[in-house]
Amino acid sequence: MHKDKLKPMLFSTMKSYNGKQFVTDLISGIIVAIIALPLSIALALASGVGPEEGIYTAIVAGFIISFLGGSRVQIAGPTAAFATIVAGIVAKNGMEGLMLATIVAGVLLILMGVCRLGGLIRFIPYTITTGFTSGIAVTILVGQIKDFLGLTYPQGTKTIETIEKVKAIAFNIGTVNLYALLVGAVCLAILIVWPKISEKIPGSLIAVIVGILMVKFLNLPVNTIGDLYTIHSGLPTFHMPVFSFQAIREVFPDGFTIAILAAIESLLSCVVADSMINSHHRSNMELIAQGCGNIGSALFGGIPATGAIARTAANIKNGGRTPIAGIVHALVLILVLVVLMPYAALIPMPTIAAILFMVAYNMCQWRTFVHLCKTAPKSDIIVLVTTFALTVVFDLVVAIEIGMLMAVLLFMKRMSEESQITGWKRYDMEDDPDGTTLKPIPENVRVYEISGPMFFGDADRIAAISYKETTKAIILRMRGVPALDATAMHSLNQFHDKCREQGIELVFSHVNEQPMRTMEKDGFIEKVGKEHFRPHIDDAIAWAGKVAERKTSEE
Repeated sequence: MHKDKLKPMLFSTMKSYNGKQFVTDLISGIIVAIIALPLSIALALASGVGPEEGIYTAIVAGFIISFLGGSRVQIAGPTAAFATIVAGIVAKNGMEGLMLATIVAGVLLILMGVCRLGGLIRFIPYTITTGFTSGIAVTILVGQIKDFLGLTYPQGTKTIETIEKVKAIAFNIGTVNLYALLVGAVCLAILIVWPKISEKIPGSLIAVIVGILMVKFLNLPVNTIGDLYTIHSGLPTFHMPVFSFQAIREVFPDGFTIAILAAIESLLSCVVADSMINSHHRSNMELIAQGCGNIGSALFGGIPATGAIARTAANIKNGGRTPIAGIVHALVLILVLVVLMPYAALIPMPTIAAILFMVAYNMCQWRTFVHLCKTAPKSDIIVLVTTFALTVVFDLVVAIEIGMLMAVLLFMKRMSEESQITGWKRYDMEDDPDGTTLKPIPENVRVYEISGPMFFGDADRIAAISYKETTKAIILRMRGVPALDATAMHSLNQFHDKCREQGIELVFSHVNEQPMRTMEKDGFIEKVGKEHFRPHIDDAIAWAGKVAERKTSEE
């Protein structure tokens, strides 16, 4: 199938590439780079690393993912979803630990692509992705309140977990810097109002310029990036981390989380992009590209990267239609890094906080969250709210693990409730439930219809099938059973043994393909007798009637 090819989309689009498309890709790439610049710096700072690390990520991962990717228009770089995870890893294991975790994630993503697991992402419920996305938005928002208000914390204040940040804000709210609040409020107002004035120039760039001018020319006592971080304007340098089994084992859970999150976010971004340009992405190739991009980013001092929905949408709106736009975006950022990076030191911290407030608002999906809480089934609401709460209170790893476990358990509960075993008193020869030709079932034959999948969640229902002393044959009609698992197969075996002890013959009607294969592999068909498997209920009742008669006469 077209979208499953392990071939980068760049090579496919080059066949019909022309000068006109190059011009639109070039313009779009430059605009996306301008949008990505303040965002990459802001997200790097939210991730607990230096501002240039964000640019390194957008350059290296952005280039590799566009070059190898399975989407025509995907723009990759640092994203808000990773900010809290990365900050936690850096606080716990330092930059070396983050590099290793990102490389582990990259290897896992490549394996996922090679093993063609791109399609499995659809099995992650919408309630979980909505829950953790909203949760991440809240953690980003809480993490930026300190800089927005210009608070100062006493030395040694722990602010890794979101709850610790909330406590620190509450205890130090008296240290508000009104000048910082003013700069932050002005920048936030610009970010809200500017899109109504102009779509061409990103509001974040205007906010950055206004923030710098306010602090510089009004001489305001407000922290800037240069006050807190040392800015390096050189190109990223290659650095290989020290590999050891112990170190890899330590960072593996973090690497696994990064990989899963990168896969979910990049493929979600691809799906959104597909709907905007009426195209099809290659999910497995995209996963391989994400893996290579993350390994490249880690080796050149960057942080984890994934497809960014907002930047991808901006690329599409500005006419980008091939991966060349993403490559141009990375190349423009190299120029910015070399030429303009020293000026990044002048950006006030409240401006960065305001940009991240807008990022958090745009990703929080509060309308979707409220809509789901009003309309979704109870079990889905439980998963949604639990995932959200765990993301905020603990972290994404715990949230996804417990959210998935709950979703699976609640799904199985729902499926077992759908499964039914009903006994028949009469039957219709034409198989029409409203038919007028209902006939009685032979007295010493019992018919039970099973509907829904037979799996471990409701396998015990088979054991509950009842029969009379005079019963000589039981028909199990399995037309409504699409699947049968090993636990249900074990229950069927036990039920067959129990029937045999009582001198009752089991007859099966209309067994579907998957249950039939499972029974064959188990040796159950041989055990029961092939002749006891009938294609239709009429045939099964006629056969069971004969078997019952024979058994009665033998007695």
